[in-house]
Amino acid sequence: MVLNISPPQLQAIRAHAENTYPEECCGLLLGKAVDDQKFVTEVVATENAWHAAALEWEDDSTNHGKIDRYAIAPQEMLKIQKTARDRDLDIIGIYHSHPNHPAIPSECDRLFAWQQYSYIIVSVVNGECDDLQNWSLDDRHQFHSENLIVTERIESLL
Repeated sequence: MVLNISPPQLQAIRAHAENTYPEECCGLLLGKAVDDQKFVTEVVATENAWHAAALEWEDDSTNHGKIDRYAIAPQEMLKIQKTARDRDLDIIGIYHSHPNHPAIPSECDRLFAWQQYSYIIVSVVNGECDDLQNWSLDDRHQFHSENLIVTERIESLL
């Protein structure tokens, strides 16, 4: 798969990541998947709703917080999904930041990821965006780098 996104959309993600630092930011990518390509038509910033009690499986969950974990509240996800569908769009991906860490998926990212989505991760170092990478899951639930094409012509490609 290839994820197509516009420069203003990437800038919105970077700005969200920098404004949320030192906590992780998160949000959704709305658009369409056509053949082997996904086209982002809208970036929706969401609140990081992470709280340690949500993860009973993680023995050391109390040692983590919004500086190294993110969650999108189910109610917010459903609301955005309904709004997207009303506009004939789909949730095609999720983005989040890694404050003072590389833009590579963590084990927690992998455990909570869904195969059909693209995952943009932004590394933010000392409050400034350092790197941005796009990832997707394979059928063995392992992350692999996914091509990211930055283009102004998203609408004309659909």
